[in-house]
Amino acid sequence: MTDETPLRLLLIVAHPDDAEARCGGLMTRYRKAGHAVKWISMTNGDAGHHKIKGAELAAIRKTESENAVAVIGAECEIWDTPDGHLEPSLELRWGVIRAIRAFQPDLVVTHRTCDYHPDHRAVGQLVQDASFSVTVPALVPDTPALEKDPVIASMADLFTRPNRLRSDIIHNVDPYTDTIIDLFSCHASQVFEWLPHNMGITDPVPDGADERHAWMRKHFMTRLYEKVADAYRAELIAEYGEAAGSKVQLAEVYEISEYARPLDDELKRRLFDLA
Repeated sequence: MTDETPLRLLLIVAHPDDAEARCGGLMTRYRKAGHAVKWISMTNGDAGHHKIKGAELAAIRKTESENAVAVIGAECEIWDTPDGHLEPSLELRWGVIRAIRAFQPDLVVTHRTCDYHPDHRAVGQLVQDASFSVTVPALVPDTPALEKDPVIASMADLFTRPNRLRSDIIHNVDPYTDTIIDLFSCHASQVFEWLPHNMGITDPVPDGADERHAWMRKHFMTRLYEKVADAYRAELIAEYGEAAGSKVQLAEVYEISEYARPLDDELKRRLFDLA
């Protein structure tokens, strides 16, 4: 891999809006630099609503996902497992191995195995279990094995037990706020319907595009990216300096897996120090 070789970023997540909720800045930076981006949702999201459910909701969320990736020119793939039904089975492990081999990513981003949601935990476990196996030809022989496993990173969460996410990579994503909001807003059934209902957000959702943008900034960027910046303020200051680090409003943090390809300084520069 040289600096001229296009990179390939694969996000393996549990639900159709999980990538945008935590990794919108990274996805945007990769696409702006001309690299390939794809996310796979291992469930179809068919339980994520208080009024709509089943096949009807799954179809809505598929369309929303396609609209979201079109914002930055990425790809998405949604698997058929019902929302809330994920388990780290052998069948799904083989599927993850096939997916990683088929896309041949340089970097895979997923959930941690310590997370509030059982679907998130299952995906994190499945990716961990697949991380070495993608290089073993005798496993899943119908898809050619990779010569090297990719770097695997866990996306940010704010859970502290059994341990806090280690900030191996930390980014100021303030410059990408508008694009992140555009990406996340495409999941209208979630951000304007289900999540306000589930989270008890009583502030009415406005109708106009500009007003919705401001509403998203207030409610979801604060709950997701801004809380990460606040939780990792010391690390942001260490990365960017006192003056700049203290002013960062939105951040993304990633922990590099010990079970996959090690991240040396050169690979870190190549995968994460994007213009």
